[in-house]
Amino acid sequence: MNLALDIGNTRRKTGLFNGTRLVESRLITDWSLDDLLGYCNQTGVRNVVLSSVVDIDISLNKALTQYFGFLELTHETALPFENKYRTPQSLGKDRLAAVAGAQALLPQQHCLVVDCGTCIKYDVITASGEYLGGNIAPGAQMRAKAMHAFTARLPEVEMGMPEDFIGHSTETALQNGAFRGAALEIEGFVELFKKRFSPLQLILTGGDAAFFQANLNIPNLILEPNLTLYGLNNILIFNAATKMSPLRGFIGDSKTNLG
Repeated sequence: MNLALDIGNTRRKTGLFNGTRLVESRLITDWSLDDLLGYCNQTGVRNVVLSSVVDIDISLNKALTQYFGFLELTHETALPFENKYRTPQSLGKDRLAAVAGAQALLPQQHCLVVDCGTCIKYDVITASGEYLGGNIAPGAQMRAKAMHAFTARLPEVEMGMPEDFIGHSTETALQNGAFRGAALEIEGFVELFKKRFSPLQLILTGGDAAFFQANLNIPNLILEPNLTLYGLNNILIFNAATKMSPLRGFIGDSKTNLG
């Protein structure tokens, strides 16, 4: 069993995998290190992969290294695709994991990942396994908060899509600008990517993905809230199978008895 740990700006998720099959995913809020280790022990976890966009306690890495085959995703981690990004050291780990997830779920296809989280991130991986990069824009809720924070009188509005694209009140005007504007941006970027990559499969993920799925005029899009977890597991399996991997000696070992 493999465990993928995804620590983001606002959410922490775990994914329990039996090979390539996702057995269980969880949002975690108040787990202690002991809670995490106990969960791993109970579920038979042998290998753990960690991705974090925030600084993490060094004790977490020490414990995971002690008890499991452990891989932390960094810009130096071996990847199951070719990374063509010109500044890999500045590339967000969540973006790497997302395209690795697209590759795992839709191999040998052109895929555009749109991660609708704190920021909206667009990342493309080709059918031949080349990650080319993408774009980053303010997330939907960030747009709404910014209009409130940087003005004297505009309120902060709840996330919602007005029926009419013309705002007939301050609330609906702000909602159209922030949320419909973000949806139109996504549609526009998708059209640009389609002109270069055809056929192109769109995958939505992130905390606001379901909202945008309901408000996008894009056929055949895929909603996958656990895309990053699939990607982390894909990267873990790739590293475990290579000679350069520190996990090679852990495959098949029983290292989960923490008692």
